[in-house]
Amino acid sequence: MKTFYLMLAEFFFPVFVVTLLFFVLVFQLMDLFSNLWRYISHDVPLRDMAFIAYLYLPKCISYSTPIALLFSCSYVLGSYYMNNELISVFGSGVSLYSFVVPLVVAGVLLSAGGFFFEDRVVIDSFKRKNDYFRFILNQTVSYSNSNVTVLSDDNAFVYQVNYYNDKQASLAGVTVVQRNERNRLIMRIEAERGEWTGRSWRLHNCRIFRPDGDALVEQQVEVYDSAELSARPGIFRRISRDIDEMSAADAGDYIRQLRRAGLPYQDALTKYYRKFAFSLTPLIVVLISSAIGGLFKKNVLLMSLVSSLAIVVVYYVVQMVTMTLARNGYLPPVFGSWSSFVLFFGVGIGLFRFART
Repeated sequence: MKTFYLMLAEFFFPVFVVTLLFFVLVFQLMDLFSNLWRYISHDVPLRDMAFIAYLYLPKCISYSTPIALLFSCSYVLGSYYMNNELISVFGSGVSLYSFVVPLVVAGVLLSAGGFFFEDRVVIDSFKRKNDYFRFILNQTVSYSNSNVTVLSDDNAFVYQVNYYNDKQASLAGVTVVQRNERNRLIMRIEAERGEWTGRSWRLHNCRIFRPDGDALVEQQVEVYDSAELSARPGIFRRISRDIDEMSAADAGDYIRQLRRAGLPYQDALTKYYRKFAFSLTPLIVVLISSAIGGLFKKNVLLMSLVSSLAIVVVYYVVQMVTMTLARNGYLPPVFGSWSSFVLFFGVGIGLFRFART
């Protein structure tokens, strides 16, 4: 078995590396030509275009790995079938299931490694790429917000703000309600404006109401400064962040923030689950390509490339449809994110029953 595995590895890995580089180049060219007219209209220097391509490289590797893995597996096994080299393998009592174990292991390792690569490297570089792209094209993004209602982390304070200025970290038209564990009113503050001190909010021109029996007692103060008003400015920002530009931990915090603010989070939660489901794509493509590798006896290179692209397109179309249904509330987020993986995992296992062995 060791000899067979070495033979498979020596053929597979060079093909995988070359194919990966090819598809990385394809994705880079697609991004370049889709934005070329923007670069020309803004007189973007070549060094800036090259820097954007450099920042986009990890994302291209992430996109290309499943396709390259699918093509490599189907091409290598197809070549063995075409040259009748697997006759000796099967004749020695080694089944197809045993022979492709190294490929399945590679799929598992690439799935696990791909998740951490995406979370630790791709997210940051892709965000930097988008930020730099907007910078050189003079595209600005404002996180200022209006009519914001949020809860503090401990649910003790409710903030209602007419306008939040992100650049100045200031509030206008502020109402703060403090409540106890039984949701009974402790204090209500109405202020003209508020400014962030680095640790808490300092409110100006305030009217403070406190319950006294069945009545409310009003107090007017010029400045109200309390360490309890410690909700960080980021919680008031306009919700325009992209889950694809966040790590798994940041995305989880962001979704909890949406829930606390009472804002829709179906779309964000669906994309969050997709982070985990998408990382297992290499395992899916290994199973499918190992099963269909022996279907082609002629034009193995061409047919392997065509079949790989066709399967990838179908996989992503199914994922796109289920994701869209989940984001619009027709499917639960977890089902919309994982259904394509479960479906194609079953297809991959089922195809092995009809594979030559």
